[in-house]
Amino acid sequence: MKQVPQIPQSSFDFLNALKLNNNREWFNLHKADFEKEQQHLHAFAEILLQQMNTHDVIETLSGKKSIYRIYRDTRFSTDKTPYKTHWSGSFKRATKFRRGGYYFHLEQGNNFVGGGFFGPNPQDLKLIREDIAFDPAPLRAILNDPAFIATFETLKGEQLKTTPKGFDADHEAIDLLRYKQFLLIKRFTDAEVLDPHFVDQANSTFKAMRPFLDYMSEVLSTDVNGSLLG
Repeated sequence: MKQVPQIPQSSFDFLNALKLNNNREWFNLHKADFEKEQQHLHAFAEILLQQMNTHDVIETLSGKKSIYRIYRDTRFSTDKTPYKTHWSGSFKRATKFRRGGYYFHLEQGNNFVGGGFFGPNPQDLKLIREDIAFDPAPLRAILNDPAFIATFETLKGEQLKTTPKGFDADHEAIDLLRYKQFLLIKRFTDAEVLDPHFVDQANSTFKAMRPFLDYMSEVLSTDVNGSLLG
């Protein structure tokens, strides 16, 4: 019988110890423990990638390639602790016609699976807002779908406190037009993450993002006449 890739309690335990000893001396002494736990993450991400490729086309080459480095970039940060205290990874959708990305974050007491658009560039943000302003109904239909609400509750992400430049403050979709990020997030308990079926739950969560990602991909890859953008 094929073994299910399971996140063990020891993966959380290592992170908790690292939070108390976030320095290079401790990490180097426990490098073997880190590499052992990282193998669990690689196995989990590999099976997750295989599952995702049954319902989407992912550019990320392997589960191992999806995992973020644990080393922090401290060059421009006031926080000089050298290591992240969570496990995380992301998957990139293939080709310019499949937009949006997938992400997971594992940390005891703070586990979530997410996706969408974390930092759309000004051109993409303009296209999204113009489409919403023209007809917000397609996006509202996705966000109001019972299956969407049951999984993600609501669209998340940073919003402007004022009206975006070039749009009417009284627009019927001003609540949507204020978004600067377009994120879908589902949180999981520690027990859910440690369950052998978590990889299936993560995959199902990513699959549930598809109506939103497909809508946004069409907005970002076609013009107002439906022709493909160059």
